[in-house]
Amino acid sequence: MRRRGACLIVVGVLLGGCAVGRDFVPPPPPPVTRYTETPPPSVLSPGGDETDQRVVVGQAVAARWWELFRSSALSDAVHVALAGNETVAAANATLLQARDAVAQAQAAFYPQIDFAGNVTRQQRNASPEGGASRSTVFDLYSLGPRVSYVPDVFGGTRRHVEQEAALAESQERQLAAAYLTLTGNVVTQAITIAGTRLEIAAAEVTIVDDEKNLELVRAKLDAGKAAQTDVLTAETQLATDRAALPPLRQQLSAARHAFSVLLGRFPADWSPPDFDLDDLKLPGELPLSLPSALVHQRPDILSAEATLHAASAAIGVATAQLYPSITLTASVGQEALAAGTLFTGSSTIWSLASGVTAPIFEGGALRAQQQGAIHAYDTSLATYRQTVLTAFQQVADVLDALAHDADLVAAERRALDVADQSRQLQRFAYGEGKADVLQLLDAERLYQQARLGYARAQTQRFQDTTQLFVALGGGWWDPDGAPVACFSSTRGSMRRA
Repeated sequence: MRRRGACLIVVGVLLGGCAVGRDFVPPPPPPVTRYTETPPPSVLSPGGDETDQRVVVGQAVAARWWELFRSSALSDAVHVALAGNETVAAANATLLQARDAVAQAQAAFYPQIDFAGNVTRQQRNASPEGGASRSTVFDLYSLGPRVSYVPDVFGGTRRHVEQEAALAESQERQLAAAYLTLTGNVVTQAITIAGTRLEIAAAEVTIVDDEKNLELVRAKLDAGKAAQTDVLTAETQLATDRAALPPLRQQLSAARHAFSVLLGRFPADWSPPDFDLDDLKLPGELPLSLPSALVHQRPDILSAEATLHAASAAIGVATAQLYPSITLTASVGQEALAAGTLFTGSSTIWSLASGVTAPIFEGGALRAQQQGAIHAYDTSLATYRQTVLTAFQQVADVLDALAHDADLVAAERRALDVADQSRQLQRFAYGEGKADVLQLLDAERLYQQARLGYARAQTQRFQDTTQLFVALGGGWWDPDGAPVACFSSTRGSMRRA
């Protein structure tokens, strides 16, 4: 009875041993209730004919948030990018590799079975009493399976599998981050193309006005009412404004090339659509997730949390190295001096063996390894906290930017209206001889600056709206909304559809 009880205890330890090390507990959400020192305005209104935006606290971000801009060309471009972008493809391949590592680690739970066949030529020396030494040369044939198993007594294997699974989860979140970054970059580049085209159009209108001013000055010169210096001044202004066009066109070319690459296309083989701000609708509702929910939406935060989980499991792996390791082996096979006598009763051999390996003195290496794993965990914890802080900073920056964008659009529109009135008055006054050419050109220059400022303010409002959707996580977790990526409800994994 005592032997039987002892055997049951040993079997229970071998099969149900507890895993050493700490069980991972996710960090709690940060104890904050808002993103900025003062709550953002509930309505962002530039006034006039501009679109008002309303901040909706607690509303989730739509998975297909780019469709809120109401541009079919933009939505089509996002779908093409998700199917052809190489960065997302690389992240997906890395995820598959991480899952293979999990499967490889899980294999340690099962016995390892090998089959071996050997033919060896051996020599045996014999020295009979009183006789000369004789040597015998013979061949030895052996074959058969061998089974080995290392019971996970102290949970080192379980912790290793847990570590690899956490690393795979981290890679899943990195794939989601690549997906989110790609969609944000596609929308951003489309808005950049539209905004740059608007600036080019404004610059071209200014050049047309400069040409009209030059004609007006030349007409006054022919009538003897202006000096040659007035003509040179008008020509200088025209040349200066023409010089502003090439940098804007280069900016547009670079944005178009970047857009092509995002979609996995060569710039020489494919050209993006000519996006216009007038064809994009500024979303009227801006979702704002609660701070407690942001840590569960941002893929970079979730990736950092999974990495922290892996570091926690690594402590268990290192701790298990401090405990004994048990190995069980068994083999059965055939062994004979001639191949023809294999598979006979006399050639059958078998063996059962068990062994225990316990660390006695490792020069402090195993303790240092355990302590190093603990320090690695502390590093991952600090990285996680910094990731959370950076995420909250990004949301706070965008919220303030959107509020300032509304004020900026209103101010730029007012500056444009005033500059236009001043330009018209100065042009009339110059035609009547009541103003000199410098006053006219100054008014034209202010009008040009106001047009460009208004165009840039409109573009920035679209850009910051895009950045808010990205900063809040982009809705990638919605299982019903992701167009080319879907997430399993049980594992939270992404796969290419």
